[in-house]
Amino acid sequence: MGEVKSWVSDIEEGTRLQAERLSRCPVVSGHVALMPDAHVGMGATIGSVIPTEGAIIPSAVGVDIGCGMIGTETDPTANDLPDSLQPLVPAFGASVPAGVGRGHGLSTQAAAKWMESNPHELEDKLQSRALEQLGSLGSGNHFLEVCLDERDKVWVVIHSGSRGVGNILATQHIRVAKDTIRLMKIALEDPDLAYFLEGSDEFNRYVGDMLWSQDYALANREFMMDAALKDVFALIGKGQEVSRINCHHNFAVREEHDGRSTWITRKGAIRAQKGDLGIIPGSMGTKSYIVEGLGNPASYNSCAHGAGRRMSRKQAKRELSVESLVERMAGKAWNRDNPQALLDEHPDAYKDIDQVMEDQKDLVAISHTLHQIVNYKGV
Repeated sequence: MGEVKSWVSDIEEGTRLQAERLSRCPVVSGHVALMPDAHVGMGATIGSVIPTEGAIIPSAVGVDIGCGMIGTETDPTANDLPDSLQPLVPAFGASVPAGVGRGHGLSTQAAAKWMESNPHELEDKLQSRALEQLGSLGSGNHFLEVCLDERDKVWVVIHSGSRGVGNILATQHIRVAKDTIRLMKIALEDPDLAYFLEGSDEFNRYVGDMLWSQDYALANREFMMDAALKDVFALIGKGQEVSRINCHHNFAVREEHDGRSTWITRKGAIRAQKGDLGIIPGSMGTKSYIVEGLGNPASYNSCAHGAGRRMSRKQAKRELSVESLVERMAGKAWNRDNPQALLDEHPDAYKDIDQVMEDQKDLVAISHTLHQIVNYKGV
């Protein structure tokens, strides 16, 4: 029998059952920590922290290896902003490409320099794709926002990961893991929980690709932030960066817990060791939080990564209206020319971010509360 420790006050039955299956996976060593934004994912629950000994479950890391958040505090305030921020949306569209499969078209000089400094064996086609997409947003719930905190300071916040290269590498490894487990005649409750055993060639190849993809994701967010800050400061007419936070929420790393060295996989969770700074976004049109970790050992020093979905994308498109989305985004600059394309990102498709924060008061302390004034997404 496995064990799940949960911080969720609003949990669906499917999520609970999936977390229990996950906890019974034979390589899970210790309890699974379920974050307050937990919801059903592929194999492993999104919003879970998973300790494994002598193995890694690639689907638990997920297909967007290194996905995470970057946030930058700047010195301009609300008083420095122009009357309309809508021009930032097309400006971001030009400097930070967004949408399924989109990149810069050609590799930028900065991207080529990063790839040369961080060499990794990739097929030629995948190498070209990684070059062209370094510094691009993607689609789905990935976003670029401008926010104001409780002091009226301007922040820029971005959510994205390792783009196409991370997705392709992850998908390949998940398929290999399933084939390997099948050949080993190991029966799993869920085939998506297939794992690699430490010391095997498959494990070593996966860890090499995973760690590189995590570095790529960090760099991708840095590139986008640099471009977005230029756009914001150009519109304002001035501005400087004050501080920057860049953190993963889909990743695996070796850590020591309870005196044991183990692999910790955070699938939709950020590290919240005592003093760690992190970013927890809400849904579009709501609030986001800058937090400081409290180092709770029961959560493996982790916390939630966002609001967490309460509706599938299909359900949101079926049950929510464009009119209500437009109403919720009133007063903000956003992709308002194509609201239908963003219906699955409607705030009502997500859990209440304030409840998520209330549920994890023993995991993080709130440093700043951010209110969105610009929301740019890939459509």
